[in-house]
Amino acid sequence: MSPYSAVLRRRPAAPVVTRANALHPGAWWIWALGLGTAASRTTNPLLLGLLVGVAGYVVAARRSDAPWARSYGAFVKLGLLVLAIRLVFAVVLGSPIPGSHVLFSLPEVPLPDWAQGVRLGGKVTAEGLLFALYDGLKLATLLICIGAANALANPARLLKSLPGALYEAGVAVVVAMTFAPQFLADLARLRRARRLRGRPDRGIRGLAQVGLPVLEGALERSVALAAAMDARGYGRSADVPVPVRRLTAVCTLGGLLGVCAGTYGLLAAQGAGFGLPVLLGGLALALVGLWLGGKRSLRTRYRPDRWDLRAWLVSGSGVAVAALMIAAASADPAALHPGVVPPTAPGLPLWPAASVLIGLLPAFITPAPVRAARAPRGQGPGVESARPQGSCPAAAPRKEAS
Repeated sequence: MSPYSAVLRRRPAAPVVTRANALHPGAWWIWALGLGTAASRTTNPLLLGLLVGVAGYVVAARRSDAPWARSYGAFVKLGLLVLAIRLVFAVVLGSPIPGSHVLFSLPEVPLPDWAQGVRLGGKVTAEGLLFALYDGLKLATLLICIGAANALANPARLLKSLPGALYEAGVAVVVAMTFAPQFLADLARLRRARRLRGRPDRGIRGLAQVGLPVLEGALERSVALAAAMDARGYGRSADVPVPVRRLTAVCTLGGLLGVCAGTYGLLAAQGAGFGLPVLLGGLALALVGLWLGGKRSLRTRYRPDRWDLRAWLVSGSGVAVAALMIAAASADPAALHPGVVPPTAPGLPLWPAASVLIGLLPAFITPAPVRAARAPRGQGPGVESARPQGSCPAAAPRKEAS
């Protein structure tokens, strides 16, 4: 073995994710929502493709082998399906964009007078398809950004990090997420048992005979969970004065309405001026309401997740991408929204593209996930291939006495 290979083997590996240094799941969601907000401000396919590439690179670099981390592919397929549906609607139902470049014509179906403004079939123009393509790409990019958050953030840890006012809702979601796999496992086990006994497991009769034991098992688990939660004092609340409860309700409801109005302003084309202040005000009111509502919850967190410097950097990178894209949409809207009538080739604006690349920061500052080691090609996942380096081999078998 050469001295260079020995030095490379002694080189310290990159830090891996542990319970102590794992990133806060809320930071992943803020980062992904920042990318989604940036995608909502442009229809430039080059920038949208760059956003998808940034999200995909971070997911590929920091996704673990957990079951919930496999949802990214489903969101990518869902985005492609949305894009295809948007194009089909543009072909069948027409497009509001006027165009002169007719690609082909479909037989038009006459509709009654009450369906004015809606048509089935007719001329399909290049301008209408291009507009539908840009719109569908924006929706697909939004879905892919949400899928990146689902693949990177641990849902159980995210629900555990909810404020005290949302504790009951978090527990309900955790219970539902826990019981759903058990329900499917019981259903598969009973259907397998019926097949082994030569009994039908399909159709109405098979479903009726399998459904009753499954529901009975779910009911028994629900009763056992209710007894365990009651024994641990679940549902107790502190005595809070009536004015404080009313103020909590007003702040929470007003904050949520402000968040909805501000989000609509940011997503709309003409609401960038009032969208951000309304959104920030709504978030402030909602946080005050959640803080006041948390006083009614008598509970402690076991090993809470810390919001450290890396969480600030990850969430800040997503916010920076969204803020710079909003500023670019206000400064140069033509670069972020390519012309459709007449069709023009989209260009890649430099500083909006550079701002999108800020979203790659989590791939370099967060610890790498722990992935299961794969056996070499031609070798099964035996004990020898899965044994870590430095461990003692299995003892040799004893020789039989002659």
